[in-house]
Amino acid sequence: MVQRIDVTGAGGVRLAAWEFADPPKDGEAERIPGVLLLHGLMGRASHWAGTARWLAGRHRAVALDQRGHGQSDKPVGAPYTREAYIDDAVAAIEQLGLAPAVLIGHSMGALTAWQLAARRPDLVRGVVIGDMRASALGVASQREWEDWFKAWPVPFATLADVRKWFGEDDPWVERPNPARGEFYAEVMTEAADGWRPVFSQEQMLKSRESWVFEAHWEELAQVQCPTLVLRGIDGHLGRAEAQEMVRVLPRGQYAEVQDAGHLVHHDQPDAWRAAVQPFLDGVLTG
Repeated sequence: MVQRIDVTGAGGVRLAAWEFADPPKDGEAERIPGVLLLHGLMGRASHWAGTARWLAGRHRAVALDQRGHGQSDKPVGAPYTREAYIDDAVAAIEQLGLAPAVLIGHSMGALTAWQLAARRPDLVRGVVIGDMRASALGVASQREWEDWFKAWPVPFATLADVRKWFGEDDPWVERPNPARGEFYAEVMTEAADGWRPVFSQEQMLKSRESWVFEAHWEELAQVQCPTLVLRGIDGHLGRAEAQEMVRVLPRGQYAEVQDAGHLVHHDQPDAWRAAVQPFLDGVLTG
């Protein structure tokens, strides 16, 4: 079954949290470790559906549509800052009774995970960092994203057109990537004139500018719980930087997935789960 649970985030923003498996029965919730799944920029909770179902049984896995994403509120003028995203995740953990939770994040969601763990260690028992850099990306990177958004041929006539553009025709695609096409097809909604993103590109740029100009090594060093730094071989996070992140982390571990890019859990879901499973086992037994 799929169950939506509304969460009240920072500033009263309504957030949609999702369970993709049967929730714990009465009396079981306190005995089953909680997991909060945090998608990346432009993502949505449904991207974690396969992971949530895989985790079911040993964990209570909840995926959050973060502000501005999925079916959560997208208020104009609301803050899309690091503090807002972190406070939203704290609200989800507390209101859903997940603490101490394992935080599994991808890209921007991974940054939220380790920043939350650094600030509220009482709420977190472990962190999985999925292909997210700790270094500053800079002004040029933000300008590239602005230009990339302008290049999107919206509205798309069909979902097949969405899959083809993001999986093949997008100038950022080096070789055909069907998983990438599926990723973006899942964040489109049908409008009167065709298919458009469910999110505001302006809000995505605001969200991104809250972290691309600064490095995040100091907060990484403050994460005291076990933390897995996981990268796709062809992803955004290079091996040298990933291994330096592991060195900086007090309890860091490293894993990489072959034949995977930035969307590592979409590109190679079985290999990704195989890399995450030993870490989760250690967190539960350690």
